[in-house]
Amino acid sequence: MKIALDAMGGDFAPQAAVAGALLAAEQLAGRATIVLIGQEDAVRPLLQAAGPAANVLEFVPASQVIDMGEHPAKAFQQKQDSSIAVGYKMLLAGEVDAFCSAGNTGAMLVGAMFTVKTVPGVMRPAIANFLPKLHNNVGILLDVGANAECKPEMLEQFGELGSLYAQHVLGIARPQVGLMNIGEEEGKGTPIIQEAHQRLKANPHIHFVGNIEGRDLFNDKADVIVCDGFTGNIILKMAESIYDAMDEKKIQDPFFDKFNYEAVGGSPILGINDNAIIGHGRSTPRAIGNMLMQGFNMADSGIVDQIKATFKS
Repeated sequence: MKIALDAMGGDFAPQAAVAGALLAAEQLAGRATIVLIGQEDAVRPLLQAAGPAANVLEFVPASQVIDMGEHPAKAFQQKQDSSIAVGYKMLLAGEVDAFCSAGNTGAMLVGAMFTVKTVPGVMRPAIANFLPKLHNNVGILLDVGANAECKPEMLEQFGELGSLYAQHVLGIARPQVGLMNIGEEEGKGTPIIQEAHQRLKANPHIHFVGNIEGRDLFNDKADVIVCDGFTGNIILKMAESIYDAMDEKKIQDPFFDKFNYEAVGGSPILGINDNAIIGHGRSTPRAIGNMLMQGFNMADSGIVDQIKATFKS
């Protein structure tokens, strides 16, 4: 198995990318190879400086970089030899089994939809994020930023996508799916949320447990929480701020340590024809390493085949 990494993506690239790749390569020894994609004059010296440890890494040159502030669609179209574009081309060709990047989020989404494309039957891909649970479990929240506005049908599909991921990657036998709302009652929320509730309730492919309020994010009421990308992104950033505040106050707790983005590494794009993960822009080597491990687990689980089979039927 091969896991590709955009070596030019992130605020601390390529140094953090190379260091993170070395961390992941050590953990994945004998199971997978890390493939770095980036500008040769920037990455080669770092590999040489790492010495023999870097011999296990593969390198593919890409002459261009899509910067964080660039327009995603325009940059992806114009920079076909960028590290993101080359990564997706390798993914499409089957040369790698997963592609990870802490670079331009929009460009990663554009690349996913225009290169490997959306699974037939899926209206829009979703970005998922992990939710630590109080009793040492982990759940999943989606969408967290790909789709600011959603139709009821999209929210229903997010429930299916999240349920499949929870089952096949997180190992939850019968994931409980909840819909983020302003109240538990069935009639609460906007007309879109109310219709999404009815669709999720009637969907035979999932175990829907009803509406979920914000206070239920970290308990065991639901393993999969569905929301639009606008709401999900606010929740995600709020969770990150909790960790940052506690870190600043020198308060340490194993549960709240899980709110640290470094421990998660990245967010999978669900609903596309291959395995792609988006990392945090300020990813450290630890975050990069965990993102690559997540890419390996995603590819190893066969989750994309499960999604294809479900939506084909």
